[in-house]
Amino acid sequence: MMEEKDEVLVGNLKTGDIKAYEALYVKYRSRLYHFAFGYLKSHVEAEGLVQDVFIKIWKKKADLKPECSFKSYIFTIGFNLIKKTFIKRTARKNYIDSEIDRETVDYSTLDSVDYTFLMDNLMGVVAQIPERRRETFTKSRFDGLSVKEIAQEMEVSPKTVENQITLALKFIKSNLAVENNQVN
Repeated sequence: MMEEKDEVLVGNLKTGDIKAYEALYVKYRSRLYHFAFGYLKSHVEAEGLVQDVFIKIWKKKADLKPECSFKSYIFTIGFNLIKKTFIKRTARKNYIDSEIDRETVDYSTLDSVDYTFLMDNLMGVVAQIPERRRETFTKSRFDGLSVKEIAQEMEVSPKTVENQITLALKFIKSNLAVENNQVN
């Protein structure tokens, strides 16, 4: 039996000819399968894709254009279905990853509460430091100025700045330790 041209087969399929449909399926299933498998790397998904392409062809048979390349048409459908498969895979992976993340304990709220509590305590202790020492400490730790910059700005020696910061840190450390013991 001589193989009919795609144009004739598509014309017959357009009218609902099941034999034309089967002939096109037999002609293209293997090529389409290998095309899909090349991307999907799964025999099951590639076979499913071939089935999906030909189901779409059957459903859209009335819209087929015999004068257009049937091969290009089915491979375009196949490629679009491959893209959708990759999108689904990515969505599934993201969902699984998010489920794994949900199963792990979320410490962000707890950490935020701890940070706020600690900063409130720290600022309370810093407020108790003598004014000039507090100003030196604040410029160093909160404003990020260097010892040399603080010394120039406050018109004191760098050694004085270092001593004031050291004394402030000792005061904070001892007072935060006291407050922590009172909380616990």
